[in-house]
Amino acid sequence: MKTLVCTQPWHLEYQTAAEPVLATNHTIIKIKRIGICGTDLHAYEGTQPYFEYPRILGHELAGEIVEPNNAPGFETGEAVTIIPYFNCGACIACQSGKPNCCVNLKVCGVHVDGGMREYLSVPSWSLVHSNSLSFEELALVEPLAIGAHGVKRAGISAGESALVIGAGPIGLGTMEFARIAGAKVIAMDVNASRLAFCKDKLKVEYLVNALSSNVLEQLRDITNGDMPTVVIDATGNLNAINNAFQYMAHGGRYVLIGLQRGDISFSHPEFHKREATLMSSRNATRTDFELVMNSFKDGLINPLTYITHRIRFDQVKDEFPNWLKPENGVIKAMVEMG
Repeated sequence: MKTLVCTQPWHLEYQTAAEPVLATNHTIIKIKRIGICGTDLHAYEGTQPYFEYPRILGHELAGEIVEPNNAPGFETGEAVTIIPYFNCGACIACQSGKPNCCVNLKVCGVHVDGGMREYLSVPSWSLVHSNSLSFEELALVEPLAIGAHGVKRAGISAGESALVIGAGPIGLGTMEFARIAGAKVIAMDVNASRLAFCKDKLKVEYLVNALSSNVLEQLRDITNGDMPTVVIDATGNLNAINNAFQYMAHGGRYVLIGLQRGDISFSHPEFHKREATLMSSRNATRTDFELVMNSFKDGLINPLTYITHRIRFDQVKDEFPNWLKPENGVIKAMVEMG
C-alpha cells in the first residue's frame, strides 16, 4: 500500500509498505478522508512536541471497516471515525476517567504512525459509529472535539465573556462550543482574514486583532470593564500564551488548548490577585466526540464550513508546504483517498 512519511522536518516522501495484518482486539480500516491539522503542520516544520521522525502523519480520520476483531456492534463495510488517543487503560488517569491524558498515551500520527496511508489498524475500542455522517463530516469530529473539551474544562456558564485566542480550526471549534454554552464569544487573532472568517461564517460578533495597540481597551469595552471571565488559548504560540494572562477578569479561568515547547511565564502578583485558575486541556474524550456529532446532527454546527481546500492523496506532498502560508487562507485541508 502507498504511504506518505514525514522523514524529517520539511521532508515528505511517498513510500510503499505492507498492508496491516489483523491483530487481536484491533480493526483494519480503509482510510477515506484525512483532515490536516496544526499538529501535522507543526510536525512538518519541526516544532511539534512529543515527536520523533520518521512518522506517518494523520489523526483526523474517516474510513470504512475492512476487518473487525472484537468490535461488538461494528460491521465490515461500516463508515467510522476513530478516537486517535490510544491509552493504556491502567494508569491513574485512565482509572480516573481521563484517558485523554493517559500516562502512557500514544497519539495516532504523533507517537505512532497515523493515517496517511491506504489501510490502518486501530484498537477496536477506538472505533466510533458514523451516525449517518459523511466521511468529510467524520474527519472533522476530532478537531472540533478538542475545542469542545476545552470549553468543558472552562466550565462556561451562559452570559459569560469568553475570549478565544487563535482562529485556526481548533480555535474556531472552541468558539462554536463556547457559543453553544451561552458565552459572549470574543475572537482574537493576528490574521485579519481569519477574523473575517469568524464574523462571516461563525457569526462571532466581537473581533480583536492581537496586533492592535489598544487590545486591553477593546476587551474592557466589550466586557463593560470587567475583562473576559474565560480566556482560552488555541494558538500554541509562546508570546500569545504569556500575553493572555493580562486579559483575564478577576476570578477568571485560563485554559491552554494550544501547546508549545517552551516555558510559560507570568506575573505572580497579577495572577494571584485575580485568584485566577490556570488549566491545560489535552485531546478529548468519547463524550466530547458524541457532543460534536450530536451538534452536527442537530444543526448547531455546520462542519463543512471549515473545509477550504480539498486535495487527492497523491497531491499532498507537493501541496503541504503551501498550507503553511497565511496568504493561502487555509482553514481546513481535506485529503481524499482513492
